[in-house]
This record gives sequence, C-alpha cells and structure tokens, in this order.
Amino acid sequence: MSETGSPNDVSEEHLPSERASAEHGAVAAPAGDPFADPGLPPHQHRVQDIDERAAKRSERTVALLFTLSMLATVAFIAAYVAIPVDKSVYIFPIGHISGLNFALGVTLGVALFCIGAGAVHWARTLMSDVETADDRHPIAATPEVKAKVMADFKQGAAESGFGRRKLIRNTMFGALALVPLSGVVLLRDLGPLPETKLRHTLWRKGKLLVNMNTHEPLRPEDVVVGSLTFASPEGLEEDSHDFQKEIAKAALMIVRIQPDNIKDKRTLDWSHEGIVAYSKICTHVGCPVSLYEQQTHHVLCPCHQSTFDLADGARVIFGPAGHALPQLRIGVNKDGYLEALGDFDEPVGPSFWERG
Repeated sequence: MSETGSPNDVSEEHLPSERASAEHGAVAAPAGDPFADPGLPPHQHRVQDIDERAAKRSERTVALLFTLSMLATVAFIAAYVAIPVDKSVYIFPIGHISGLNFALGVTLGVALFCIGAGAVHWARTLMSDVETADDRHPIAATPEVKAKVMADFKQGAAESGFGRRKLIRNTMFGALALVPLSGVVLLRDLGPLPETKLRHTLWRKGKLLVNMNTHEPLRPEDVVVGSLTFASPEGLEEDSHDFQKEIAKAALMIVRIQPDNIKDKRTLDWSHEGIVAYSKICTHVGCPVSLYEQQTHHVLCPCHQSTFDLADGARVIFGPAGHALPQLRIGVNKDGYLEALGDFDEPVGPSFWERG
C-alpha cells in the first residue's frame, strides 16, 4: 500500500473539530470533508502580553529609536550648516565623495529609518496582535457596521497603549516634528543668504569714475552741460564672472547741470561743479534709467515711465517708482579725475523689506 495517499485518505482524527472551527471563525463543513476550513491557529501570547517588564523594555526600545531619529535630524541640520560644499572625504570602498552629501544622506537615512523601525517594533511587540476573522460584506456599510468600526477603532486605540504609554507617544511626536525640519533647512539652497550685500556696491572712497563706453577715467571737462554719461567703478571688467551682478548695483548716471539750476542743497554739496552722479537703476523694478531731457533735467525710465528730477535730488515726479534715485558723492583727486567719496548712502534699486 502506497504511503502517499490521496486527499480522501486523510484520517478524520486529524481534521479540526466543528467546535474548534467555530471558535476561530471557520465555516463548519460536513464530517470527512478534506477541504474544510481549518480555522485560525490558537493565539500565541507574546512575552510582552504577560510580562509588564518585557513590555517596558519594548517601550524603552521604541522610545530610543524615536530619540535617535531626533538626534539624526539635528545632526542633519548641523552638517548642512557646518560642512563646506567643496569638502571631500574618502569613504571605503566608495572612494572620494562629497562630505556634505555623505553626511546629509546618512543622517537623514538614520532619522527616517529609526521612525520606521520604532513604529514597526511598537506594532509587533506592544499593539494587540489577536487574530480576527470577518466575513465579506457589501461595500455600503450598515449603521451597525459603522458602529462596530468605531468601536473597533476605539478598542484598537486603547490596546495600542497610545494614551497610556506616554514615553513612546512623546518621543514619536518629537521625531515626527523634527524630521520636516530637514526639508525646511534645504530651502536655504534657493539662493545664498544676501546678508548686507543688497546695501553695498563696489563704490568706495577714491574709486575712479570710468566711462562705460571708452573705459577711460573721467575728468570734469569730459562731462559737458546737457550731456548724459554712464560710468562704472574703477577695476570692474566686463569679462569678470561677477560683472553683471556688480554693474546691476553700481551703474552710474552722470549729468552736468549749471550749479544755479540745482534746487536741492545736498545735491549741490555732493556734486562737483554741477556734475551730479546718481544710480542708473530705477527704484521701481530695477530697469536702467536712460532717457534724459536737458531743458528740464528730468530722466525717464523706459519701462514704466517713472520720471526723476535730477536738479532736485532725483525725486520722483511721475510714475510708479517709490523713492528718489540714490546719489553718489563725488569729487576730484590730485590727478584731476572724478572719484567717489564713498558708497551710496542707501540701497540702490527697488525697495526691499529691510530698506532703512
């Protein structure tokens, strides 16, 4: 007789009893049916279910994982701030890699892993793991089912120990609260911090005014009444990598007006023999001011028609610009060239939130 019999040869004594099947949610089947639902195996209690000391150890483990996540997030932020972008480190067997990228990857990975590991360990050791069986039902839930779901939810919340195990709850909140800071810190890469760069230009005391067309230093006799000349600071070359950034702040507009026609005392004091120097950058949205009317001493921005009176401190007389063009104080050095006597006394260009 063969040792491998057909399914029909299974002894009845090895089949689950009807009572055992009913207790575990199985469907009762006729005696001798080889395809009867065996039901769920007997529930095995975990050590944490019967030993509160073991449960406390698991609680401390979960709290430790959440705490490690918080520390890793803090380390992520510290690495982002402290490690230079061009720092290179040797990591075996990878080789030389960016120290910043390596630190950010490791710390963020640890932070996320510890949150996940803590949640998994919490679920596997402390939350209820009693097996339940439920029959399939129509998608539309009846009021009784809805009530049962809410009751099950409340029971699950109670069994999870979320309200009772405060150590886990508080450390989890701390880890989840700190992890998003990693993304917030990365917002710094939207651009370098401006610091006080918006308030200063390349103009300094003794910097010569260089004609932007001839690239030669300007003398007073080079600027005639009624003319409009554009100048840049000495030493700023067009082929330098930061030329566009610097000229956008330092571009200068030079006009010679008869001293008797200058209405504002400070404008006259900061000029040289009627030669006045103003920022070329419009105070509306930063367009270059370039249209000059010599009879009225007005300059017009071609973008939105803001109009400034150069004989009266370059104040706005028309258009959307919010304030006058900043004036540069100028003089003449011992060699007879026009020079700056300092930087602009206020930020050039459009207003910004820290304008003072």
